[in-house]
Amino acid sequence: MKEHTVPYTELNDIQLIRLLRQGEDPVMDYLLEKYKYLVRKRANALFLLGGDSEDLIQEGMIGLFKAIRDYDEQVGSFYSFAELCINRQLYTAIQAAARKKHGPLNSYVPLSAAEAEGDSLPFWRAFAANDMNPEQMVIDRETMADVLEQIRAGLSRMEREVFEYCLEGMNYRQIAARMGKTEKSIDNSLQRIRQKIQKLLSL
Repeated sequence: MKEHTVPYTELNDIQLIRLLRQGEDPVMDYLLEKYKYLVRKRANALFLLGGDSEDLIQEGMIGLFKAIRDYDEQVGSFYSFAELCINRQLYTAIQAAARKKHGPLNSYVPLSAAEAEGDSLPFWRAFAANDMNPEQMVIDRETMADVLEQIRAGLSRMEREVFEYCLEGMNYRQIAARMGKTEKSIDNSLQRIRQKIQKLLSL
């Protein structure tokens, strides 16, 4: 293989994945590191009710790896495809944990409340489906956006701000520093947010 001299930072995702498929293995590590922030954001879209969030981070990284491995340029942007693969991996892990009735992922609550019409199944089960066509990708993204809006609508102004920082991947200490609040007040806000999401999930 001809030695590649252009820095990865100057290439777009499609160019990088083409290089990877030509045998340039370091591209995989570069893309995993580049989009690790997205994994953390999506993992934070699931509220931890106890345990270690690294379990979800690990699942999300598996989803990111699958996205890099399976990406087809015809489905659209890599970012959108990666986002979907990460979401699917996280929700599938939660679903599997619920079936087993044990394990660390049982303590995670997905940020979802809508139920599939007519069958009483939580909407996030749809993310575990095998089809990855562009139409389904659009539906999945729109559904997630709708659910997040439902959650935001039920939060106070301060809770919404805490919620957004949480989705960005911040922990309660970082949020407290950013907002100029005490860690206790942020922790209390997170507890209220969790309670509201659990109530929403029970609808």
